[in-house]
Amino acid sequence: MIRVNLLTLVVLAMFLAANTVAQERPDFSGRWAVEPEPTPAPTAPGTPAPLRVGNMGSGWGPAITIKQTADRLTVEYDFFARGDMQAPLKFTYALDGSETSNSVMMGRGIQVQNSKTAWAGKELLITTTHPVEDPTGGKALRTDVKRKLWLEAPDTLVVETTRDPALGGLTTRSRTVYKKS
Repeated sequence: MIRVNLLTLVVLAMFLAANTVAQERPDFSGRWAVEPEPTPAPTAPGTPAPLRVGNMGSGWGPAITIKQTADRLTVEYDFFARGDMQAPLKFTYALDGSETSNSVMMGRGIQVQNSKTAWAGKELLITTTHPVEDPTGGKALRTDVKRKLWLEAPDTLVVETTRDPALGGLTTRSRTVYKKS
């Protein structure tokens, strides 16, 4: 009898712990837009305008729509101009850490991107592997893009993006702040 009660308590504790972890995870669902950068202050007559420095951003564009279920996260955004008559780009990620593949028709054909996710408390890390071909020897290479998402406030989504170097380049990092619209 004591064993049955002990087993029941262990199972109940595991259920409560799993339920608590699931409740801690944020829901990123919604329409999000990057706030425009402030316009630089006017300069004195005859002086050059200040240089505007941009970054590569999240890689998802300035306006995104996220749909989240218990097991999937879908990010959708317009990449092409309206006259191109192309559907928005749509990427789906499994939230259980299993690998997902997303295909994009760009440039010279279909590009397949493989991604995995991992939760670190209230942050979601998405690691996407992009195949790259070495132009000098044709050797197949890969480069990773890591995006860390979290809610800074209920209406503020932060995406920190780290791009591994490809073909002798440098690691790049950017931080994009989206506001819920």
